[in-house]
Amino acid sequence: MKQMLTAVAVCSSIALGTFALQARAGESQTPAPSQTPARPAPSADPYVTNAVPGATTFPLAAPAGVDSKARDSAPAGAANQGPFNAPTWKFGPATASPAGARLWNPAKIKLQQGGKVTGATLFGATDPSVYCAMANAGYDFIWTEMQHDQKDWGAVSRMWRTCPTAKAVPGVRVAYTDEREIQHALDAGALVLVVPTVDTVEEAREVVDWTYFPPLGRRSNGGGQAFDAAMWGGVPGGYRATANDNIVLVLMIETLEGVKNAAAIAKVPGVSAIFAASGDLANFSGYRQGEPDYERLVNIVHDAAIGAGVRLCGPLAWRDRPDFTCFQAGSETALITRGAAAELGPLANTQGQAEVGPLAVKPR
Repeated sequence: MKQMLTAVAVCSSIALGTFALQARAGESQTPAPSQTPARPAPSADPYVTNAVPGATTFPLAAPAGVDSKARDSAPAGAANQGPFNAPTWKFGPATASPAGARLWNPAKIKLQQGGKVTGATLFGATDPSVYCAMANAGYDFIWTEMQHDQKDWGAVSRMWRTCPTAKAVPGVRVAYTDEREIQHALDAGALVLVVPTVDTVEEAREVVDWTYFPPLGRRSNGGGQAFDAAMWGGVPGGYRATANDNIVLVLMIETLEGVKNAAAIAKVPGVSAIFAASGDLANFSGYRQGEPDYERLVNIVHDAAIGAGVRLCGPLAWRDRPDFTCFQAGSETALITRGAAAELGPLANTQGQAEVGPLAVKPR
């Protein structure tokens, strides 16, 4: 202990000395400019490269104070001619995925290939070091829990941006089918989105709306760290144009209403997988795993996924069930417990036995 304190003191002295030298150097000279100009990070802001005010003309703009009649007729050369009609609008190529663009989300690639995709559950931790350790432990994505935990999106964003290129991509279970929740998740960089208690086709379509950019959905192009070069802003083809192809959307079937509509929910365009929620199927039905009524519900969800050609998800304990290919694995606390048991082996739980004090063994 004495040697450790001495080492800490020496390190502290060195650090303070270095800081003082840097401070004095900063008073006497200006740092040399970088030899390579920094490139601006990709941004969702369409005005980030706007020209100098007053120097740009807008030849197709409506004349000042004059009705342009744009609702009834289009400018020459427009792809959409005739009266304006939103349902028949022909989308332009500006935000489309480039021809031949390849997937860059490893979890989506593995899911499409039929591999068994696993996500560890980050339940209560907000420390980036815990998140990054789990993200590099061998999973395909991290299921950051936002339905049943108290974390805020600021804490989640910090964790995700600390190690964006970890082996496991950022994933999240949001609280509900809500525009604000879903866009917070995606703008922060989530590539796997899990949505609980989806009961109807209308809810599934609403989730798709907030998950995907037009023309598939209605996600707003509002920016966020997902657009930063340090995360997905530098992917081939650009984040905005390729995000729709790379996001994994999982809808959870948990209630009797959801089971009734599972076949139609699974067929909603944009759904990557449906999740047979093991715990809540019991919660909402009154039957436990292994009982015929419970197993019937799981099989209905199974049939819905097979019929729609989407993947089927469940708890990791079901990794040997037929046709299940994506799974929710244990939480950080479960991993610590199992990891300690594996490391200690026969030394686990061999603590000394105190006879007095608060740590004394209680009589049975």
